[in-house]
Amino acid sequence: MADFHSETMSVITNDLAPGQGPALHRHPYEEVFVIVEGEATLTLGDETVVVRGGEPPVVAPAHTAHAFKNTGTGRLVTVDIHASPVFKTEWL
Repeated sequence: MADFHSETMSVITNDLAPGQGPALHRHPYEEVFVIVEGEATLTLGDETVVVRGGEPPVVAPAHTAHAFKNTGTGRLVTVDIHASPVFKTEWL
């Protein structure tokens, strides 16, 4: 995992093995998920979506509980863009 911070956003890159991913949490700002490679199953509030590398990004609205997991058979590479210069995470 690598991260980058600017005056308006934070960016995290992930490289996860099958079955890995963060537990349910939320932020007081939007988070955008870009799936670069692999397959992720994302929980966004009451919705569950499967996203594969190269598909359009998915947005978790502010204050919405969310999580994702590598549900593919290979590596999951993501870029997660937080609309905040610092991480503010509430683990649920």
